[in-house]
Amino acid sequence: MKTGATKNQTTIGLVPKLRFPEFRDAEPWKPVSLGKASTPITERVGERKFTPVSISAGIGFVPQADKFGRDISGNQYQLYTLVSDGDFVYNKGNSLKFPQGCVYQLQGWGQVAAPNVFISFRLKDGYSDVFFQNCFEQNIHGKQLQKHITSGARSNGLLNISKEHFFGVEIPTPSPAEQQKIADCLSSLDEVIAAQGRKVEALKIHKKGLMQQLFPREGETQPRLRFPEFAEDWEEQSVENFGRVVTGSTPSTAQPAFYGGGIPFVSPADISDLRYVDQTKTTLTAGGFAETRHIRAGSTLFVCIGSTIGKVAQNIRDCATNQQINAVVPSSKHSDGFVYFALSFASERIALLAGKQAVPIINKSLFSSVRLLAPKLAEQQRIADCLSSLDALITAATQKLDTIKTHKQGLMQQLFPIVEDEQ
Repeated sequence: MKTGATKNQTTIGLVPKLRFPEFRDAEPWKPVSLGKASTPITERVGERKFTPVSISAGIGFVPQADKFGRDISGNQYQLYTLVSDGDFVYNKGNSLKFPQGCVYQLQGWGQVAAPNVFISFRLKDGYSDVFFQNCFEQNIHGKQLQKHITSGARSNGLLNISKEHFFGVEIPTPSPAEQQKIADCLSSLDEVIAAQGRKVEALKIHKKGLMQQLFPREGETQPRLRFPEFAEDWEEQSVENFGRVVTGSTPSTAQPAFYGGGIPFVSPADISDLRYVDQTKTTLTAGGFAETRHIRAGSTLFVCIGSTIGKVAQNIRDCATNQQINAVVPSSKHSDGFVYFALSFASERIALLAGKQAVPIINKSLFSSVRLLAPKLAEQQRIADCLSSLDALITAATQKLDTIKTHKQGLMQQLFPIVEDEQ
């Protein structure tokens, strides 16, 4: 069934699968253009001083100085748009999450200066900010804008989306009362997500502080916090004394038979903030694995090349890695867990050894020669056990956070009508 469909937009039913009881007999939702629901914002900042911002997909507003390392507004600053809390801004830049650009509402900033190539707008009375922001999170705008994008046509790195096309986007919209009911429901979930996110961050901060107590400070040979049965000084060792250092290698990509098996092939993109790596985007067959340098389970993987230099993880299963990763396969004199925590604790210091290069790199020789302090095996194991228990809490809390986010996504798919774009 098509209800209120435009030439290029198919709206299936314009009635969500899940509706609050008091609205089950209400009329179907109606498509409302952003041009009708909002007012464009065009006021320039001029000589007034505000923070120049950009927008990052999945994050929202960020100061230009944080995103680019400097303020890039330059001579264009006076032409920037004055955006206030409650206003929305559309960034035409594409990303993996939002290929046709992202929209975010400014909250908690007061007023900022947004690039005038972005499109800024404010919703009119009768349209819920939270309701519309959740529509933008589902990329309802992008599904309609994709037909207007000409491949390769960009201005300042941005997609060639005109204001006319953007404000022509139609959002399936119920009555103000139903908008608010949906907004309240999703806002309550957002509060749960934020609270769980704070719990994850608090655990990570606690772990970082504990590690600072469990490992000696620079120039010292004993930690500030120690298990009572240990008293000896720690000994300085090089990374290569911790175990065998292995630089990854990549099987020939011209051999399809090497890929698509069940053996993990780790790249920096597979390493997250969590400790363990198990599932990887690329996997190897037995034949492909035979072409690599094998890394046994429980080793420590350290990214030594590129923008993510210093990322650290442990592999759950036997694996191989690409050339951007040096692995330390611990000897029998060292605890697998301790080696991971020792390298994690020293990761920022080690990363600095790359210096300032176009492509930062710490070669195998330099990485192997890095000096670290370590106690005897028994104390290593006690430290690893202690910190591993915290890692388990962090992992569980992170998984719970992901579950709540997934629940919200599923709920949103039920609370909003299906909108498809005809190609």
